[in-house]
Amino acid sequence: MRKRIFSIIIILLSIYSSTISGSDTAKEKRWADQVIDGIIVGDAVWLKADSTKFLGIYTENELETAKGAVILLHGSGVHPNWPDVIQPLRSELPAYGWTTLSIQMPILANDAKYSDYAPLMKEVPERINAAIDYLNTKFYKNIIIIAHSLGTNMANSYLANDAKRVRAYVAIGMNGSNSGPDELNNFKYLEKITLPLLDIYGSIDLQAVLDTVKQRKRALRNAGNENFRQVSVLGADHFFTGLDAELVRHVKSWLSNHSGRLPEPEDNADETKNEPTGQQ
Repeated sequence: MRKRIFSIIIILLSIYSSTISGSDTAKEKRWADQVIDGIIVGDAVWLKADSTKFLGIYTENELETAKGAVILLHGSGVHPNWPDVIQPLRSELPAYGWTTLSIQMPILANDAKYSDYAPLMKEVPERINAAIDYLNTKFYKNIIIIAHSLGTNMANSYLANDAKRVRAYVAIGMNGSNSGPDELNNFKYLEKITLPLLDIYGSIDLQAVLDTVKQRKRALRNAGNENFRQVSVLGADHFFTGLDAELVRHVKSWLSNHSGRLPEPEDNADETKNEPTGQQ
C-alpha cells in the first residue's frame, strides 16, 4: 500500500513539474483576450506550435512593393502588442515596407525569476518556425527577427541552432551572463550566429546590458561574424521610454542596409536565386 501511495506521489510530482516547466497558457489566453480587443493596427492571427495555439498580430506593409517581413519577439511575461518597444515597431515598420508579425512567446507568472525561463527555451523553435511558415504562405522569404530583452535569449537560442530561414537579426536590450542556466547563456549562442546583426541598447539601459557590451562583441567576433553593429541610443532606458521614434528610425535604417534587397520584377530567376527576397 505504501509503495502504491509513493508511486502515485511520484507521478503527481512528475506531472506538476512538467506543468510548471512550460509556458503559462492560461496567462497567454488572458493576454490574448485583452490584446485582441485593443488591436487598432493589424490583425490577430492564430498560429500553432505542436498542440499549442498562440496569438500573433499580423500587419501588412504599406508600400506598393514589400521589402520583407519582420517577426517580433517580446520580453518576459508580456504579449505581442506590448506598448514598450514591440507595439511601436510592429505598427510603424509597415510604413517603410516591412510587414510585421508579432508573436506570443512562452511566458510565466509575473513573479517568475529570469532563471525560471530556462526550461521554456525548448518551446521557442516551434513558435518561430510557425511564424515563418505563416509568412511563407504570404510569399515572404526575406524574413528578419527583431527581439527585445528576454526575447533576445529566445532568438539567440533559435538562431544558434538553425538560422537558414532568417536573413538578419535585430537584438534590443540584450543582456549577457556566464552564470545561471546554460539555456540562457547569450554568449554561448552569439558565438554561433553569423547573420547580419544589430545589437542596439540604451545609454541608461539595465546594468546587465551595459556591463556586457564588450563580451557580446567578443562573442560575435569569435563566431566570425563580420556584419554586426552595436549602437547605444543616448538617453534611452531598457524600454526606450519616450524614444520610440528614435528606436524605429535606427531599426528601419539598419534593415534597409543589411537585410538584403528585393529583386526587380524583370530579374531572371537564375540570376536572383541566391538573393534574399521580400514578397514575390
